[in-house]
Amino acid sequence: MKEQQESSQDTLEAVEKDSELIVFNDEVNTFDHVINTLIRVCKHSSEQAQQCTLIIHFKGKCTVKTGPIEKLKSACQGILDAGIQAEIV
Repeated sequence: MKEQQESSQDTLEAVEKDSELIVFNDEVNTFDHVINTLIRVCKHSSEQAQQCTLIIHFKGKCTVKTGPIEKLKSACQGILDAGIQAEIV
């Protein structure tokens, strides 16, 4: 019985876990375009968008937003529509 309770708890935690919206570096988009997109789409502050953009540039990617997958889908689409590579994991 205890094993079944632990399994149920593991399943519940997996369902509730936040997803991540990740933006990837490319050789096409400018810093300003990525910064302005993060401000507009993700509602980042200017400083937060600048920091994420630097991480994207130097590390190749950055998690720019976390939350339930349903709430990240529109933000991901907005970033993709701006011509920036992004995915939800």
